[in-house]
Amino acid sequence: MTTLSEVKAWIAEQLPALIEKYDVPGAAVGVLFDGEVVDDAAGLLHRGTGVEATTDSLFQIGSITKLWTSTLVMQLVDEGRVDLDEPVRTYLPEFAIGDDAAAAVITVRMLLNHTAGFEGDIFTDTGVGDDCVEKYLGVLGEVPQLFPPGEMFSYNNAGFCVLGRLVEVLREKHYDACLRDHLFAPLGLTHAATNPYEAIMFRAAMGHVQLEPGAGYQPAPIWTFARSNAPAGSMLSMRPRDLLKFAAMHMADGRAEDGTQVLAPGTAAAMQAHAVDVPYLGVMGTSWGLGFERFDLPTGDIVGHDGSTIGQNAFLRMLPEAGVAVVLLTNGGDIISFYEDLVTPIIEKLTGVQVPALPTPPADAERIDASRYVGTYATEVGELTVSQDDDGRIWVVTVPKGMFEDLGEQPDRKELVPFRDDSLIPLESEHGMHLPHVFLGDDGEGHALYLHVGRAIRRAGA
Repeated sequence: MTTLSEVKAWIAEQLPALIEKYDVPGAAVGVLFDGEVVDDAAGLLHRGTGVEATTDSLFQIGSITKLWTSTLVMQLVDEGRVDLDEPVRTYLPEFAIGDDAAAAVITVRMLLNHTAGFEGDIFTDTGVGDDCVEKYLGVLGEVPQLFPPGEMFSYNNAGFCVLGRLVEVLREKHYDACLRDHLFAPLGLTHAATNPYEAIMFRAAMGHVQLEPGAGYQPAPIWTFARSNAPAGSMLSMRPRDLLKFAAMHMADGRAEDGTQVLAPGTAAAMQAHAVDVPYLGVMGTSWGLGFERFDLPTGDIVGHDGSTIGQNAFLRMLPEAGVAVVLLTNGGDIISFYEDLVTPIIEKLTGVQVPALPTPPADAERIDASRYVGTYATEVGELTVSQDDDGRIWVVTVPKGMFEDLGEQPDRKELVPFRDDSLIPLESEHGMHLPHVFLGDDGEGHALYLHVGRAIRRAGA
């Protein structure tokens, strides 16, 4: 094992070198071990202005916000005001999606563990007012149900916006105020912001994207997603130390640093416990809890969450039994490779837990009949078309739609090769990651019904 001071020295040496190696504009990292925190930062918050990153700089944490929303919901469970197995309509009678029968039976628990089954990537902008989350519920009425509620895991941003509205209704205040009053205050956070108006008071990171292939990472055209998606992760930003205070509370059975019981005893463990399996993707854990992503490992379980916004990426990893948590916040670049070379060694040095390598394509891929997989799979934000050419090579073309098309994302074509049973994997990596494409179900004609890449994307026309 390595001491925390040795890890701090290792980070100070490695962080600038890895930032340069992976074209990361700027990054901040924090490590919690046995109650003590060390942190570091390097690079730039904004390549256009040259402002340097510091340990007090704020980065967007993206979908790690879902853990905060889950915690707000579980506080209501602790108070006896929410039953996880009650239908959402018990608390939000106005909750409606395209399938009314499904809407009637979807429970709070299904939203928390991503098994509700309706299309989840709905990023409709309903304005910047305090009523934006309330208005967001009104845009879900035509959203399709992809599979029966509770049948399987499919990552669902919209579901967490619904949870955010549930919290608003029961607390009788808007979502940002719920965060500040029920989490920021008891945790004693000093460098956290729920919106751009607060973030501008700190050194705040700008996201960086590749506006053209091979052009390098440049400041993104906008800073944030719509406020209506705040409970899912569109706006919340903070420094590593403040995110680590949240993690420390979850690893201390719901107690804040000053002893305040933010969650009832046992609730944090219940949130982190296994709830549903995830198809093997390598980068989204092996299972999910109530909000928490889980990596079920023989040498010790890891829990946490990742977050991605416009050119910003965040990672939280917690090993509760070892008393270790690691936070990495970034604003562009080859972020998965960067994470692999920085966070994985920190975990292994402090705990001895061996983190599995990310999936990679086989060296000698066989040719297969891909007729079960061929077809178009469509979502609100893109279409993926799988085809097989005369030489037997398998291709997937991804065409962005909606918000992602508006942000300038271009169609992408990748070759896929056989990986595991009913899954294919890209030959080329993207941001240091080969994301498996898992095919599930049957459309009745011998074709897969879903292409699962974290979301279950339904075959068009099926």
